[in-house]
Amino acid sequence: MRTLYQKFETLLQNTTSDFKRYLYENVSWDSRMLGIIGPRGVGKTTMILQQIKENLDSKKALYVSADDMYFSENRLFDLADDFYKNAGEHLFIDEIHKYNDWSRELKNIYDSFPTLKIVFTGSSVLDILKGSSDLSRRAIIYKLQGLSFREYLKFYHNYELEAYSLEQIVNNEVKLENIQHPLPLFNDYLKRGYYPFGIEDEMDLRLGQIIVQTLESDIPQYANLNVGTGRKLKRLLSIIAESVPFKPNFSKLSAMIGVSRNSLDDYFSYMEKAGLIAQLRNETTGIRGLGKVDKVYLDNTNVIFNLVRDKSNIGNLRETFFFNQMRVENEVTSSRKADFVIDDYTFEVGGKNKQQNQIEKDGKSFLVKDDIEYGYRNVIPLWAFGFNY
Repeated sequence: MRTLYQKFETLLQNTTSDFKRYLYENVSWDSRMLGIIGPRGVGKTTMILQQIKENLDSKKALYVSADDMYFSENRLFDLADDFYKNAGEHLFIDEIHKYNDWSRELKNIYDSFPTLKIVFTGSSVLDILKGSSDLSRRAIIYKLQGLSFREYLKFYHNYELEAYSLEQIVNNEVKLENIQHPLPLFNDYLKRGYYPFGIEDEMDLRLGQIIVQTLESDIPQYANLNVGTGRKLKRLLSIIAESVPFKPNFSKLSAMIGVSRNSLDDYFSYMEKAGLIAQLRNETTGIRGLGKVDKVYLDNTNVIFNLVRDKSNIGNLRETFFFNQMRVENEVTSSRKADFVIDDYTFEVGGKNKQQNQIEKDGKSFLVKDDIEYGYRNVIPLWAFGFNY
């Protein structure tokens, strides 16, 4: 226990609060149990340490990581019991998916210590809402995405800029104070700006390690798959990364990868939950997220550059960025006439020479152009959609 507290204090001393993720102010920190899920490396740990440092008495709080060696010989429930008996009030558990039978133990902790408040984080590959102990009745679940272009400008370059609604973006109301030329910054963001650790050296190496660990450890462990499945998953990722954008032909893919059609559906589902890909569905159903998959993208442009370097397709990069940034605050579906639909707005994404042939002139259809600094009428610069959160 003493070692856990020492590690906690060290982490707390090295935590800064000059930059907070978009989700920070929206979390109901006073809830009895809440979970923050999201892909590796997007800032979940930093966010909970900031909450402790700024708002809690550290003597009544404890942060632990579930992959700590302490838990090789000790139960999480016993730790919570001891912490509670010593007047502990706030227990933070990082990397919860690294602990066997985590769902049952969290349920028991919740039911046994009625005044203890619990916050846990985990990889989004975990199907928390269908946990074996029905944890969803007890926990509020938040999902954290990587940095928006707006957050990147603050975190990497200290530009303080506000977020804009979709309506403000389509009306070309996004203002860049003190930034004359956004395109060089935008191009840098596409390569390394989605993850907070991109500001450090060896970003490619670290992101590559996250991808490998997700494919070879997280997904197989979660889905009870053999280790060799990781190679097939990585092959799938490479195909998606090099595509223009990728429209899945499951029969052809099954033959290429050497797996059944049903297994392929499962692989796509696992990779989406793990934050490696995103599936764009059509508008054929009124039930959110249940339409037929029309296109498959990598989750963000940083992953594209990590996997295929300069072989990445520019059209794929543009659409990946748009979908990645807009799905946080909006339901995005595919369009029969253009690329994307959000509410009653239609968007066609392309380069600076893209023409308006595919979209209607109805005040609800917009041309999203890369390689332009500022918008006009129904033409909007692609980078502006990075200000929605």
